[in-house]
Parts: sequence; C-alpha cells; structure tokens
Amino acid sequence: MSPESEADLPAETVLPGTLPEALFAELVAFRRDLHMHPELGNQEFRTTAAIKARLEKAGLAPRVLPSGTGLVCDIGDVSDLDSAAGPGFADPGADGADGEAGAAASRGILALRADIDALPIPDSKSECPYRSTVPDRAHACGHDVHTTVVLGTGLVLADLHRRGLLPRPVRLVFQPAEEVLPGGAAEAIKAGVLRGVGRILAVHCDPRVDAGMIGLRQGAITSACDRLEVSLDGPGGHSARPHLTTDLVTAVARVVTDVPALVGRRIDTRAGLAVTWGRIESGHAPNVIPQHAELAGTVRCLDINAWRHAPDIVVAAIDEVANLHKAKSEINYVRGVPPVVNEPEATELLRAAMTARRGAASVEGTEQSLGGEDFSWYLEHVPGAMARLGVRTPGERTLRDLHQGDFDADESAIRVGVELFTAAALLHPAH
Repeated sequence: MSPESEADLPAETVLPGTLPEALFAELVAFRRDLHMHPELGNQEFRTTAAIKARLEKAGLAPRVLPSGTGLVCDIGDVSDLDSAAGPGFADPGADGADGEAGAAASRGILALRADIDALPIPDSKSECPYRSTVPDRAHACGHDVHTTVVLGTGLVLADLHRRGLLPRPVRLVFQPAEEVLPGGAAEAIKAGVLRGVGRILAVHCDPRVDAGMIGLRQGAITSACDRLEVSLDGPGGHSARPHLTTDLVTAVARVVTDVPALVGRRIDTRAGLAVTWGRIESGHAPNVIPQHAELAGTVRCLDINAWRHAPDIVVAAIDEVANLHKAKSEINYVRGVPPVVNEPEATELLRAAMTARRGAASVEGTEQSLGGEDFSWYLEHVPGAMARLGVRTPGERTLRDLHQGDFDADESAIRVGVELFTAAALLHPAH
C-alpha cells in the first residue's frame, strides 16, 4: 500500500500546496484499499492501523483514541498549546460555542478532520476493481476520500515542517463513527482532540460538484438531524366494535399526519423544522384492532437555535395527538447532531487557499443541505468550516448521490483536497 516513501521523494518536488506524483499514486492506492475493506463505526480497527502505520513511516507519532479506533496526530511543536486547558472539554451538548474560541483561533492549533467509518449497505459497483470485499458494507459517503485527503495533507505538511516551512502546528484528527448517532465526534472531543485547537477544517465529498472544484457557504451548510422513536399502546379489540377500544391504527395514523403539521405551526417556519416518518408498524389481522403500534422517523432543522428547542416542541405535539385518541405514548427522542455552521473567517480561509492553488473559478457557492454531519459538534467548541469537495468527473451525466451503493469518486479530488488543506495550513497565520 506504500510502494514509495514520501520521505524518499526529491525535496524540490514537495512545494507548498503541491502533491508529488509518486505520493498521489500512493494515496490513490491507499484510498482504494480502504474502499475494498470498509468498516462500520467503532469497528475501524484495520483502517486505524493502516493510517497509523503510514504516519509512523513518515516519522510522525499518531495516538490512537481511547475507543481503540480513530487517531490524532500532531505536526509541529504543540507542547505549549496542548498542555493548556483549551476548548473542547465542555459538554458536547452544551449551548453555544466555547466563549474563548474566537481568541484561541488566532493562536491555537489548526486541526484537519477526517471521518473513517463506512455504511451498512452493499456495494453495487459490479465492474469496479476496487469494490467492497465485505458483504453489506460500503464506503458510500466518501469517508475513504476524506481520510486519504487528510493523510496526504499530513505527509506533505510533515515534509514542510522538516524544512522549516510550516508556520503553525497542525493536528490531524481521524474520527470514527460519524454515521452513528450522536456521532463519534462527541467522544473524540471528550478524548481531548480539541485541546489547544484554535480552528478546525473539514471537507465532505459532493457528487453534484465537479472534481477540481469546491463548494463553500458561510453559516449553516448542513441541517441538524435527530432520531425519533414512538410507541403507542391501548386496549385493542374487534374491528366491529372500535368504540370499545383505543383505535390504535387511527391514533398512529393521526400522529403521522398531524404531528408534522402541529410542529410547523409552533415554530418560525424559516427554521425549517421538519418531522419525517420512515417506519410504521401495527397489527397483524384485518379484523383486529391492535394493542401496540410503533413509528420512527427523523427531525431535521436548519436553524441551530430552533434545534435546541425541538425536543420539547416535538414531544408535546406527539403527546397531544396521542392523548386525543386515548393512546398511551412512549417517546424516545435521540439527540443527533446540530447544524454545521461555518465560521466566516474559516470559510474565507478555505476560499483563499483554493483560490491560491486553482484560481477563483474553482470555488462555487453551495446550498444548505438537509443532511446531518457530526463535524458540527466540533463547531460547538471552536470555530471552523467544512467545504464540499467535488468528486464528479467533469462531463459525467450520471446522477449519483451519497449513501447509495453505486457511489464512487473521481480520484483527482484527492489531489484537490490535499492542495486545499496544505494551502490553508500555510495561509493561516501563526499568531
């Protein structure tokens, strides 16, 4: 997986913001190896070992996270910063960002985050030579690309640091379990990955954006996403005598239809708070009113302040409808992730970095997505931003999406991501 050490490459080929061809070829092979061996959240042992081995080969000292998967690696001298109590040790669910985050951003470590887990879906790319070898497992969200980009950036920055060309310390964060609510980021924060960090950056693959481009947006770029599980119970009976029962099928149907409408009238519609159901189960026979019903769905919200109030609003609406139909409700509201809210300065840093490497035309605006991303937990504590990394082959007409078995990426995006992050590290001032 590592045919040629980056350290063995001619020094003159490792220029600020560039990626040597030999290292690019190695990174493509690394990404394909990850793609063939996807691992689910908190099970990424092979992936963690592969990242660790390559960083150690480059003379770095990665540290595996306490969970046994995921790791963190510093480049440059972080002793003064890392020893100080810094943002990242507050409760990940606390309201607002750390009060000292803005000041810390100008002097702290620049962190680059990658997520390393895969999805529990089959890989349907039948003709792809590097398709998943693990049944019902696939890197269908591009985490293998994210991981490879941060790894490649680390190898280039390590060489720059040895040559005295890295202006400030950089921390690589390879985070497990992004796809597992409430996300592995919360556990990584508790493990101290944000200690001394002043700003954090990330990318996410976007199959709607051409390779060679990135999408940027100040403010919220993703939605909050929570999970909702509801059980309704009541005395059942014969469908000929519904007046003697709790008509549970009708009750659950009303919850499905009425709760989203009620929620939409109890909060500013501009917040984009939406309840969407994905599962409903009740009954076994056409002439029997059941005693139990279940439904599950998601709660998504575009506005971070509205998201903080969402549990109370949604639970109250469910109880109100259930009580109207004399059904006993049990609600499990699972906090997921807040929106990713891009800090303006961090967003402009990414814009400047991409412009420096590939010109202003390589940056496009992007819409807010209703998808959730646990990178948002880091931004509850330190400022930062996420860019959308184009992975669509220019000219391709096939419409692909994330979380689909046929998802793949134009691997030239790896070079773009490394150039972006390397330039950001060089442009971000040390003081």
